[in-house]
Amino acid sequence: MPFRVLTDHQGAPASSGAFAFAVELWPHQSLTGTGFVWVIGATFAMLCIPLVGLLGTAVLWGVLPFAMGALALLWLAVQRNWRDRDIVETFTLKDDVARLVREEAPGLRREWQANPYWVRIKRHDKVGQVEDYLTLQGGPREVEIGAFLTPAERRDLEDRLRRALHDINKSRG
Repeated sequence: MPFRVLTDHQGAPASSGAFAFAVELWPHQSLTGTGFVWVIGATFAMLCIPLVGLLGTAVLWGVLPFAMGALALLWLAVQRNWRDRDIVETFTLKDDVARLVREEAPGLRREWQANPYWVRIKRHDKVGQVEDYLTLQGGPREVEIGAFLTPAERRDLEDRLRRALHDINKSRG
């Protein structure tokens, strides 16, 4: 699952100042470095099969740029995908503050925070093509959380967040 609970101190004293709950989320990362080499190598081999019959002809030079262009586009698409998977969202909950930090490309960091008493988790059944879209309300603006998760993972995350918010608000009195 592309999220893990870092800290879950239920029933911790409110005056301790320790994190009561923290969860880290990231996009799926199924293609490893070795897998990348295999995909590019296999694509190159498949693109070369039709070119073998064209060796020694002038037609080869007309087809070769398109074949290598397709390989270059695949390379760029996978590189872009790897940059997109560097996204990490961290939601932390203390007795006095709920904070969501989204780190994307190096140097790009977005933060949202609110009083946990006023934070509400809202799940939208369907927003465009996205099912079970999760947002947090209660601060200066409404923010999305876990947009890159599957619908089942978002529902699981929603349950965990609701439980943590309930526990921290209950401990505050």
